[in-house]
Amino acid sequence: MTSRKFNFYPGLKPKDRPFVDTDIVCGVDEAGRGPLAGPVFAAAVILDPRRPIEGLRDSKKLTAARRDELAPQIREYALAWAIAECSHEEIDTLNILQATMLAMRRAVEALHLLPTIALIDGNRCPVMAVRAHAIIEGDDKVHAISAASILAKTARDAALVTLHELYPQYAFDQHKGYGTALHRERLLQYGPCPVHRRSFAPVRMLLEPVTTDMFA
Repeated sequence: MTSRKFNFYPGLKPKDRPFVDTDIVCGVDEAGRGPLAGPVFAAAVILDPRRPIEGLRDSKKLTAARRDELAPQIREYALAWAIAECSHEEIDTLNILQATMLAMRRAVEALHLLPTIALIDGNRCPVMAVRAHAIIEGDDKVHAISAASILAKTARDAALVTLHELYPQYAFDQHKGYGTALHRERLLQYGPCPVHRRSFAPVRMLLEPVTTDMFA
């Protein structure tokens, strides 16, 4: 399959593309904004038009097995890729939005090939030296964003499996830190551990002292 026949921007009409053919386009996406524990990850990917990858789409619409198949292909075939993160401490200090923006900026800055434009999944762009353009639901419209989504998701899932080895009582390997019924049950049973995000309400509430009004 040649690059001329392969559409790297299935959700963008040519007139809506914020770049030209000579631009070096980078896709950027994050994984892990919503969980109650662990870092937020971001990835940046510059695809090679000579080496298209079949099956790229929003990582949330792929099975874990399919993501694990695609991630090595992305790392092998892309012109450049990078993965970055912001820790749970940075999330609590900055807030999750700013930590996500910082992780995205770190990913772009870690690329060994400098892009001329970064296409960001969502409605906000991090502040960085590279020109950036936000695309709502971009992870299903731009293959480079899809690739970034897959790399960020698989990297974060692997990190949570590692955290499970440190804190097995929370079953991080199953829910990856998201606020599932199982996770909330373990939070109530064991209380927050060092990697829980203390600024998130379900965790913060467990850390706040219980007070009673003796005159009530």
